[in-house]
Amino acid sequence: MELLFYGYRAFTAQADALLAERQWGRVHHRVLYFVARNPGVAIHQLLSKLGVSKQALHGPLKALQAAQLVVSQSDEHDKRVKNLYLTPLGQQLEHELTSPQRELLRRIESELGPEVTTAWRQMMSTLSQQITSKS
Repeated sequence: MELLFYGYRAFTAQADALLAERQWGRVHHRVLYFVARNPGVAIHQLLSKLGVSKQALHGPLKALQAAQLVVSQSDEHDKRVKNLYLTPLGQQLEHELTSPQRELLRRIESELGPEVTTAWRQMMSTLSQQITSKS
């Protein structure tokens, strides 16, 4: 468990430092990350992906919108549904936050080999399913 803690700390350190400059936290990064991977994601879908309440998402999302990093547009089929998109500034910040993490994982994979990565992905996938099976 300590290795997971220290590994996650190393994985998030650079992004945390960039976020701290704006007085933001990891939830801001998660929002940017998931909106970048799912352009047009509905707010209710994002809540489900993040596993947070509306209240927990409201403040960070509002801050990202105020900083002109995320925009909300009404769904063309259901005007009550709000879909989220990153602005070019949002895409740039998401890239600055996430690229070092991707590079770190690539470097470790090249050092340890693809078999280790496959086993790690299986372990992380199984671990991530534990929370959804308990809900």
